[in-house]
Amino acid sequence: MNTKTYAGIAKEHAALETSKIVLIPVPYDGTSTFQKGADKGPDAFLHASENMELYDIETQTEVYRQGVYLADAITENSSPEAVVDAVHKKTKEFILRNKFVTIFGGEHSISIGTIRAFNECFDNLTVLHIDAHADLRKEYEGSSCNHACAVYEASQTTNLIQVGIRSMDVAETTVLDEDKTWFAHDMATDEYWMDNVIEALGDNVFITFDLDALDPSIMPSTGTPEPGGLLWYETLDFLRQVFEEKNVVGFDIVELCPREEDKSSDFLAAKLYYKMLSYKFAGEDAGEEFESNFNQEKNTITKFKDSNND
Repeated sequence: MNTKTYAGIAKEHAALETSKIVLIPVPYDGTSTFQKGADKGPDAFLHASENMELYDIETQTEVYRQGVYLADAITENSSPEAVVDAVHKKTKEFILRNKFVTIFGGEHSISIGTIRAFNECFDNLTVLHIDAHADLRKEYEGSSCNHACAVYEASQTTNLIQVGIRSMDVAETTVLDEDKTWFAHDMATDEYWMDNVIEALGDNVFITFDLDALDPSIMPSTGTPEPGGLLWYETLDFLRQVFEEKNVVGFDIVELCPREEDKSSDFLAAKLYYKMLSYKFAGEDAGEEFESNFNQEKNTITKFKDSNND
């Protein structure tokens, strides 16, 4: 049983029964193909969070008072498929408990499980995929549960919107929907890209945020850094608008690959997570009851392995 609390908050704000937010760490790095170390990401993120100020100046809030329950880490690593199943099962379990569920990886293959769970529980799900890489391979290195396949399933089963893409294989062009993709080189010269992305989103949005979407000048500690990425304030501006205009039902953050000589990336990841929570709960009193609005009928029917029927 996990005895720590997120960001070192008092236990009165960290109990599962009273917390609106659940944070699931997934320290997994089984399929990454360049720099290893994403399995160390959750610990580095949590350590940085313990040393972060908990008052958000922009929203003038202390979102931790909404309650943040730090779940036990998912440590399954016997196979990529087993990891996806474990993440799917645990994520769905907390969604069905009416929590705002967040996940911190780990490499991007874990998102196959998180997206699957949210898609089974929410109507007309849009997946907002913020990443340097398209991650649209149907299979890679003998598995459909590889980090290079992170959103292939989402492209077939949800309204997938991709933002910040600047690296892909030619085979992925047969899957990628150009009308729903914002390439980094186009975004650099398009002052309306944020408005256009938001217009393409549905009402219920799950965000999967790969930290290599950010420029390596501010986020060097990722497994596959790519030049030409998003910068801090434009990222926050975009995310704030998404949270204000849409019902963000949950999110994951992946691909922090910590290095001893670079603690700034750990703190950026910690701050990004906290900012996203701050945007979600801005204007909401800590005493208000949280309603995730998942569809009770929808979640009982699935073509995937269902934790309720194991």
